[in-house]
Amino acid sequence: MNAALNTGFADRLKTAAEAKKALLAKLQPRPTVTDPNFTPRSARQAAELDRVREERAVARAAARQAALEAQEAARKAQLDLEAADLDAKRGQRKERKALTKAEAKAKRDARYAARKAR
Repeated sequence: MNAALNTGFADRLKTAAEAKKALLAKLQPRPTVTDPNFTPRSARQAAELDRVREERAVARAAARQAALEAQEAARKAQLDLEAADLDAKRGQRKERKALTKAEAKAKRDARYAARKAR
């Protein structure tokens, strides 16, 4: 068969090398058309991670604010309780003073009445 084509050893080697190159070229990855709107997976994951971090930061800030508000409400309630207690003590002190004043007046009146009776 090859004898009719008059091919020599060098020609056969050359043909085999070309066939091998063609086979390797066929197995090589071909350039593909990429979608212009394609975002790599790492970019999507980074965006998701940023979003989750932002949500958690907002949640932490809201929790911190709620804790501060609760603390402020407790402090205000404590101050109101102390003020009410102070008002009650003042009222009791006024009552004691009024009673003492009334007792002193009663003693004075008794002395005056005793002087008049003599």
